[in-house]
Amino acid sequence: MTETTCCIVGAGPAGVLLAWLLARQGIDVTLLERHDDFHRDFRGDTLHPGALELLDRVGLAERVLEIPHSRMQKLVFHTQREAVTVADLSRLRTRFPFVALLPQARFLELLATDARRFPGFRLVMGADARQLIWDGDRVSGVRYVDADRDTHEVRCPLVVATDGRWSRLRREAGLPAIVAAAQIDLLWFRLPRHEGQTGGGYFAPGGYMIVLERQAEWQIGFVIAKGTFNERREAGIAALREQVGRLAPGLARSADRLADWDQVRLLSVHADRLRRWYRPGLLCLGDAAHVMSPVGGVGINYALLDAWAAADVLARPLQSGHVTPRDLRAVQRRRQWPTRIVQTLQALDQRLLIEPALRTRRGNYRLPFWFRWPLRWPVLRDLPARLFAFGLGKR
Repeated sequence: MTETTCCIVGAGPAGVLLAWLLARQGIDVTLLERHDDFHRDFRGDTLHPGALELLDRVGLAERVLEIPHSRMQKLVFHTQREAVTVADLSRLRTRFPFVALLPQARFLELLATDARRFPGFRLVMGADARQLIWDGDRVSGVRYVDADRDTHEVRCPLVVATDGRWSRLRREAGLPAIVAAAQIDLLWFRLPRHEGQTGGGYFAPGGYMIVLERQAEWQIGFVIAKGTFNERREAGIAALREQVGRLAPGLARSADRLADWDQVRLLSVHADRLRRWYRPGLLCLGDAAHVMSPVGGVGINYALLDAWAAADVLARPLQSGHVTPRDLRAVQRRRQWPTRIVQTLQALDQRLLIEPALRTRRGNYRLPFWFRWPLRWPVLRDLPARLFAFGLGKR
């Protein structure tokens, strides 16, 4: 059994940044990560300007941007008839007028490595958190199993669950969630990138996909109606190749490299948020508190904003060794409305733009007039650009 001031479970973006911020202020932090390394498939790899500005405040942005990455300044939606610029980040007043697309594993490794210079920071890899430790109705620690199957206990005034969308700790704490129904799933795969090809969102009758630059590759998020993956597999990989080429004719050459289903991963899309993010002694952040839709690619950025808010609110109570439910409620109040609003906007985007494209079977799909018309004017286009870049709420 060990003791610390704060035990964070899950070394994703929210967990690692929160640990770094607290340890920097002299607070003892133990960070538990179930895996032996940070490498995962299909984790969010986009850092938006708002997240980069936060990192810049603590001297991390330039170091993060030393990691090899791509930069996206414009988000463009393509149809068979036109290309519509949805957001032009180059017009924003910021040091970082772009979205950085970089490997999340490298980002997490950088933060975790740098945090080791703080004497109160402790990272335990291969630590599978199995159970909360309760003292009456208050959480007083967490029990985990290490790689050798030995059981350990960490006792602390505060446990922070950043263990993702399938959070075991939030289930054990009995925190109810509001589920937002999702009618889509995503097929994730990578294709080689060739000169003259462009990324962005591609709409056509029967489909939509997002194409993101990953240096020498394209990261493709191909949207399908929920529950239709087995039908897709039965239709064969050639049918998927053909639809990629129909959605984005310029990528047909790259799509020829899609040889079998082993190259494709299914991401089951769902979105929810907790009614209450905390119990006495326990706080949920990031996906453990609110699972974001992949629409807009904002999940990692809202997780980082959660961590920033939590460090800002909780540093002083943690330094005193006494964290109250009122302190935890203050974190939720600061972050819940930005989260609820962006989830609502994601649902509208899915229902009004993506799902109609999936239902269209013939002809030329065109983006709705009410969507296209305001984007003709740069000053109006700046509004979605600011939302896309910085999100909502206090930074």
